Amino acid sequence: MAATLACERIYSAFLGNYAELKTFFHGHTFTGNPLACAVALKSLDLFERDQLLAALQPKIAQLGAWLQRLADHPRVGDLRQCGLAAGIELVADKATKEPYPWEEKRGIKVCMAARRRGVFSRPLGNTVVVFPPLAITADELDFLMDTLLQSIDEVTDDKTAG
Repeated sequence: MAATLACERIYSAFLGNYAELKTFFHGHTFTGNPLACAVALKSLDLFERDQLLAALQPKIAQLGAWLQRLADHPRVGDLRQCGLAAGIELVADKATKEPYPWEEKRGIKVCMAARRRGVFSRPLGNTVVVFPPLAITADELDFLMDTLLQSIDEVTDDKTAG
């Protein structure tokens, strides 16, 4: 689902005949796709039926507890959390927060190690992004975070990483 918003002044700048080529040549891939719409409606049903928002606080606290464990990791710098989303920054030197060189691709390597263990995750440079579905169970969240910890250990072990 997507929307493009503009103030009146911007909108008016694109009004005209087709021949004037003033059309706002922009669109969203899959906008109005029937399958996407059906999935969106089912997602809204899940929010209502399973009370997903009401069940978030324990999961947010559980993620926070995992991040506290990671705070002492020798190769974890900054940790950020907003609700059920988090970022785990990997650093070459915890004391100085010196990052790993980009060309070492440590974030990508952590995500690939996690994938071999059954977890799909995403790096943004040397930061591993944690953004699980709101419907994740406590056991699944533990599996996710334990897998990321194992993968961080594997990739940042100076004897095996490189």
